[in-house]
Amino acid sequence: MDYGLTCPTCGKRYGSDFPGQTCGSCGSILEVVYDWSASDGFDGMSTSFWDLEPALPSGKYHHYEVGGTKLMSASARPNLFMKLEQQNPTRSFKDRGSVIEIAKALEYGYSDIVCASTGNMAYSLAYYSRLAGLRAHIFMSKKANADKLRMIKSLGSATMHMVDGDFTAAEESAKRYAAGHRAFLTGDYCYRKEGQKTMAYEMLNQLPNATHIIVPVGNATLISGIYKGLCELKMLGRVRALPKIVAVQASGSDSLVTAFKSGAADVGYVRPRTRADAIAVGLPKFGAQALEAIRRTNGAAVAVTDPEMRAQQREFYNEYGLVAELGGVASLAAVKKMRLSRSDRAVAVISGANI
Repeated sequence: MDYGLTCPTCGKRYGSDFPGQTCGSCGSILEVVYDWSASDGFDGMSTSFWDLEPALPSGKYHHYEVGGTKLMSASARPNLFMKLEQQNPTRSFKDRGSVIEIAKALEYGYSDIVCASTGNMAYSLAYYSRLAGLRAHIFMSKKANADKLRMIKSLGSATMHMVDGDFTAAEESAKRYAAGHRAFLTGDYCYRKEGQKTMAYEMLNQLPNATHIIVPVGNATLISGIYKGLCELKMLGRVRALPKIVAVQASGSDSLVTAFKSGAADVGYVRPRTRADAIAVGLPKFGAQALEAIRRTNGAAVAVTDPEMRAQQREFYNEYGLVAELGGVASLAAVKKMRLSRSDRAVAVISGANI
């Protein structure tokens, strides 16, 4: 769809030919704004990821395999459903955003991309970079998951840059690299958010009467993308009332939960102390948008401990024979702390399975 880019901080506007995802004036993350008058009757219905291309930024996409993941009912809870994002090619929801960012990098003439990651996003971007013939520069903490590092390196399309500190330190290094080299800055920015909003379309097509959507939170790009997708579906007349959005963080990395409970407008930094590396983010980039999503849908924010996630990981495997990483089952651990009524229909996002 035809679109422009707007800076939510300083208000500056850019055309779709602007080759970046952050404001050239103040550095804030840009927002994709569509011309819905040119949507050509798009109604939000889909049976696959690429059916939703009319709701994505215009561009020349390679229709790589992505999305269209299964919604499975929980065997012991008839009002709980699980969105199995480990069915994506690199076994996490990150692929939804990566295909958009890679397409934009190609469109703008880049041969290199750069990103900071705790693991899953780097693996996803390295995978699609290889398919597209791009070189990926990956910034990760020296303490990152060793298995995920091996997976990324095995693709042969990425140069690794290991940094001292956590994800926030890696992100600053990635930004400096992009500024000093001709490399497209990718990661948790506006185009990834657009790809990840497709999960909202899929979930509401699969379960139109969903009352809750429970989302693991790292950088909060997914939860803010889901909220944007839900708002678009409401605008299209597909839903009347939005499902309640529930954010889930590890108790050792709970900046969003803390901000929500205190009534703050934005999140503050919390040093991550959790084995759930996929959601070990000290300062979520989309924290303010996540708070807005939770509050405007009368949702909630829940913290879960590492032992609670480990127990849920074992239960998930024993019950369904499916593997998920700790952050991937954070949503299921949160369900055990929620009071769902018999009339509720909750969707728990199983975000990834890279362990």
